[in-house]
Amino acid sequence: MMNHKDLRIVFMGTPEFAVETLRALIDNHYNVVGVVTKPDRPAGRHGSQLQPTPVKQFALQHGLPVLQPEKMKDDEFLHQLRQWQANLQVVVAFRMLPEVVWAMPEYGTFNVHASLLPQYRGAAPINWAIIHGDTLTGVTTFMLDHQIDTGRIIMQKQCAIADDDTLETVYDRLMHLGAQCCLETLDRIVEADGHPETIGQDQLVPIDAATLREAPKLSRDNTRIDWTMTQKQVYDFIRGLTPVPGAWTMLRDPQGHETQLKIYRASMPSASPDDPAPAMAPNIKPGSIMTTRHRLYVACADGLLQTDELQLAGKKRMDAASLMNGLRDLPLCELT
Repeated sequence: MMNHKDLRIVFMGTPEFAVETLRALIDNHYNVVGVVTKPDRPAGRHGSQLQPTPVKQFALQHGLPVLQPEKMKDDEFLHQLRQWQANLQVVVAFRMLPEVVWAMPEYGTFNVHASLLPQYRGAAPINWAIIHGDTLTGVTTFMLDHQIDTGRIIMQKQCAIADDDTLETVYDRLMHLGAQCCLETLDRIVEADGHPETIGQDQLVPIDAATLREAPKLSRDNTRIDWTMTQKQVYDFIRGLTPVPGAWTMLRDPQGHETQLKIYRASMPSASPDDPAPAMAPNIKPGSIMTTRHRLYVACADGLLQTDELQLAGKKRMDAASLMNGLRDLPLCELT
């Protein structure tokens, strides 16, 4: 019968999220024979320095060999990958693999994905779950196949999303849950002599195209705030993009000049005797700004949203009071 020492694992990943799973493999004495990650990228002033990925940094600290292919079908890379003689590959937050790579090991390749598949297939599942106001997410391990995030599921673990969670807090919880899920998946693989029981995503839950949500890569186009959304929708949008890349809008002054403004923290206000402003906005144009002595509000489709932490282009992040002190004509501006 197989035991965990029989596994020769190649690990593939890039960001900090993946490091936690690689750490769990090392700490639990799995035989990681090599690591594949993205090439070093320019960083620093003027891009004069090359920055290794977090996974590469961790791998080198633990004496693991590293490959960094530009193209996954490169002949030299495939030759080097075969030399490691892995019988299993584990992928966390990496990139889409060609069949020649994912089908190479005897026991295939499984992915640790930060959503409850089939929901949120794609590159940014944590962001989009928060943006859509979900209260539940989780981690899925599944076997890779020809299409992205569609393979047969090995296991899932759930994780709650609180109303005040941001990308940062959910990311951290799922990072650790993903490592735990990976270890339990490996247990199942060992117990099943390399071939664990799996279930098709269409069998796990009925897939209704009308309710199935994707998780596309974040871009400048899909991270801009739409102030015609409801107060709650804008609030969720902001926290789903905090701390990176940050939800953004354009601040237009009375002269028509525009400056990018990122909003990192907002809150759902309620009117009180010392601040009646939230109750005064049923017919204000979306994107309009209202200020009181210490608070900065922006009109949404159904009311005001309080903005608490912001950043003008070229400036540091600051609280709303500091922004108001620096921009005296702020009440005459609008957000677009």
